[in-house]
Amino acid sequence: MYLSFMIKVILLGSGNVAVHLAKAFVKNKNIDFIQRFGRSNSNVNFFDKTIPVIHKISELKPADVYLIAIFDDAISDFSKQLKFNQGLVVHTSGNKSLNTLQCNANKGVFYPLQTFSKEQKVDFKKIPIAFETEQENDFILLEKLAKLLSNETYNIDTEQRKKLHIAAVFANNFTNQMYKIAKDICEEHYFSFDILKPLIQETANKLLTLSPEKSQTGPAKRSDEKVIENHLQQLSKNQKEIYKLLTKSIIDTHK
Repeated sequence: MYLSFMIKVILLGSGNVAVHLAKAFVKNKNIDFIQRFGRSNSNVNFFDKTIPVIHKISELKPADVYLIAIFDDAISDFSKQLKFNQGLVVHTSGNKSLNTLQCNANKGVFYPLQTFSKEQKVDFKKIPIAFETEQENDFILLEKLAKLLSNETYNIDTEQRKKLHIAAVFANNFTNQMYKIAKDICEEHYFSFDILKPLIQETANKLLTLSPEKSQTGPAKRSDEKVIENHLQQLSKNQKEIYKLLTKSIIDTHK
């Protein structure tokens, strides 16, 4: 019964994920984006002004899907305020279980696996979306919503999604911190971080055709102790600890 009509959605949140979900909803002719809830007017300039904004839970209209896109630790307490029984309530966290939702309505998870910054455009069609529901009818509905937004959709349960989130932290957040350290070293010695961008781009491009193991290069891969020791002598204490840990991991991988 969910296959023909437009899906009515309400978005609850004002952060980075909410900003990009809102843009994707507005663009899709098969999604009826009827409301957005926000406690304040934060980031209001990033949202389409034609979508009604409410600031009270009591003003929520009936919808097929209510998407909670807020901080992970706030999901449980916030969902308790949703007293209605109709519709499907989902959160967008990669790390929280389906049962984090403490409401009477049916529950689900709708996790777009991407790094989101408000100012950076993304193509939602290329973003993997992992989803999970309690009920079969809700599965059909949420799968349809996922496929309206993305060409990459996955039915993944809570435990799988938690592991996926950890993998994403390694692939994205930790990698980005490495870029930050590289930028610090560049600026400390008066040259631009831009000089590393072609290297960063080529490293990412290689992963499209090679496994991480096969694309690895560098002194740790070669077990070049002289170069490694020379590098360590030039680093600050914190940088040295990170360098040692990552070097050991690479050497252990390629013994």
